[in-house]
Amino acid sequence: MRNLRRAGVGVGIGMLTMALAAPSAVAASKSDGRATLTGFAVLPAATFVSASDPSGSLLGGTPSNGITPPFADQPVQGFSGIVRNGDGTFEVLSDNGYGNKANSADFVLRVHRVAPDYGSRTVDVVGGINLTDPNGYVPFALTRPDRVLTGADFDVESIQRAKDGTYWIGDEFGPYLLHFDRAGRLLGAPIPLDGVRAPENPAGNPNLNSSKGFEGLAQSPDGRRLYALLEGVVAGDAAGGLRLNEFDIASRSYTGKRWIYQLEDPANAIGDAIAVDDDRFLIIERDNGQGATAKFKRIYLADKRDRNRDGKLDKTLVADLMDIADPRHLGGGADTFTFPFQTIEDVVILDDRTLGVVNDNNFPFSNGRTPGKADDNEFITIRLADPLHADKRFLK
Repeated sequence: MRNLRRAGVGVGIGMLTMALAAPSAVAASKSDGRATLTGFAVLPAATFVSASDPSGSLLGGTPSNGITPPFADQPVQGFSGIVRNGDGTFEVLSDNGYGNKANSADFVLRVHRVAPDYGSRTVDVVGGINLTDPNGYVPFALTRPDRVLTGADFDVESIQRAKDGTYWIGDEFGPYLLHFDRAGRLLGAPIPLDGVRAPENPAGNPNLNSSKGFEGLAQSPDGRRLYALLEGVVAGDAAGGLRLNEFDIASRSYTGKRWIYQLEDPANAIGDAIAVDDDRFLIIERDNGQGATAKFKRIYLADKRDRNRDGKLDKTLVADLMDIADPRHLGGGADTFTFPFQTIEDVVILDDRTLGVVNDNNFPFSNGRTPGKADDNEFITIRLADPLHADKRFLK
């Protein structure tokens, strides 16, 4: 494990103790049905893995939001998936790097361990693992001869930790499911989704747009099945209808069962999907705006039992991220807190009424919080107006 720093400041394990204080334990004022902000912490945009490899050489040296590439080290950024550890820390997955295959060959794919401290409103990076393929399971040429995986190899966007401690990760370039051990080593060949191919897939004949693969990945309460949600519509499917695909972990194969998540607007996208119980999922749905143009950033409870028999997941709004009650002014001076980021790609259950939500800051390109300033990674906790009645195995 390499030493890490946050914006030039040494990282201390001692911050973990403070992180254990659950912000959800703070009593929230009545919010008239709105979610209420209970915790706010920030990881600065300019946070790097110290003594790591240079990165950003393919960005052309053009400044973005006050940040000028290339970088001496790897940025800790672009969080596209999150796993709760139960000790106040989280595993967070960085995506493919700088937005596409062509400019991310020197961005190392990595799972970081972070410790938010909502008392000091800071986030410490306390560890992490690089994703690698030392045994040669990837059937196509990789960018690096040492088989450390980069953003030119895969676009990793979603993550689940299995009962045995290994990681399942959803990719957008295939789209593929990738299985890694606890040290980040690939355990088998990338698993494609039959009949669906992105433009980056070596098999050719794409029927899915670029960067529209597995943005969400949920796990059943018993740990036997995964549910992989595409971000984009497969050619020939109805506008705004996203496929949710069931995968059996034991057989390493798709079961053939799938459901449709219907976007409120075909121009929207999903940011994450996690399970609540055997039938329900929390799904982030968002528009493409940021800052003043951000209008639609929501979390829905989606039910695959389809009670109205319309062939789609039933949807119930549980949190409008552009209208969060903030009576204690944790996120600023206003009574209403907004999360106006272009990409919000992380949601995690903390207790039956509390969710953790994190943005993907697209370092250094997004500036949803302050025009002209690169977005930080913001970690917030919100208390829902009503309990989820989640499976108790997700509340441990």
